Amino acid sequence: MEEIIKLNETTGSQVTEFILMGITKSPALQGPLFVLFLLNYIATALGNLGLIILTTIDSHLQTPMYFFLRHLAFVDLGYSTAIGPKMLVSFTEEKNIISSNGCAIQLVLFGIFITNDFFILSAMAYDRYVAICKPLLYIVIMSDRVCWISMAFSYLYSIMVNLLITIKIFKSSFCKSNVLRHFFCDGPPLLSIICSDTSEIELIIFTFAAFDLVFSLLIILVSYMLILVAIFRMNSPEGRHKAFSTCGSHLTVVVVFYGTLLFMYLQPPSKHSFDTDKMASVFYTLVIPTLNPLIYSLRNKEVKGALRRLFKKLK
Repeated sequence: MEEIIKLNETTGSQVTEFILMGITKSPALQGPLFVLFLLNYIATALGNLGLIILTTIDSHLQTPMYFFLRHLAFVDLGYSTAIGPKMLVSFTEEKNIISSNGCAIQLVLFGIFITNDFFILSAMAYDRYVAICKPLLYIVIMSDRVCWISMAFSYLYSIMVNLLITIKIFKSSFCKSNVLRHFFCDGPPLLSIICSDTSEIELIIFTFAAFDLVFSLLIILVSYMLILVAIFRMNSPEGRHKAFSTCGSHLTVVVVFYGTLLFMYLQPPSKHSFDTDKMASVFYTLVIPTLNPLIYSLRNKEVKGALRRLFKKLK
């Protein structure tokens, strides 16, 4: 690796392409990992596309819960697609090159989709709170207008923030190297090869990352605290079981998703271990988008019913 880095040193801001080091350089692992991640990406695409189509065409799934679930499937598919195909190329080429423009596009798309994931998960937690704690007001509070406004705000905010970060990074000079010790263009590995002062960019990234994580996580925690209080006040064991089963899938995804991101991003970029970050990144960029459709649909009676109705129509 050191030889590659030395051979690809550059000066000023003349970098027109980057070399992605990928997940591993072991020749024995290239083939098996290519097959594994290809199958993973196919499963992610089919699962999330299927969920998007099903929640769009089935009249029984036109509720706020499935509105947010549809957008969650869209952003999961979005950031796995921004990363997956290019990552697969790294297993087939000796030198995995990405252009500077391609790297910027990958960085901003990944950031937009992952930021939306925060707010969609928090919106889903709030939706469960309203459904369990204020069922008589559910239709009024979670109206179509409220759902669309919340999603529009989420997309606009994530676009503006990630465009700002991407522009700041790519206006800097990459003079240390053009080799990224990662399998996709992410903030920390890009910051590590900038030769100018990165304190301003680091502060911007840390501030927005902390705000996104803390704000969305606070909504989730408060929502579930109120849900737990409401559940313990229920007299019916069946009602408690139904409420727990409704929230269980979402809580599982929240713990895994937020735990991984808190570990990665709520620390100064200068203290990042790239090998550790790569393993964590594989988990939340490739594994979680595959698990989400399974967690949210296969264990859901309404989605199973929608699938049965769809198969009957196709017959």
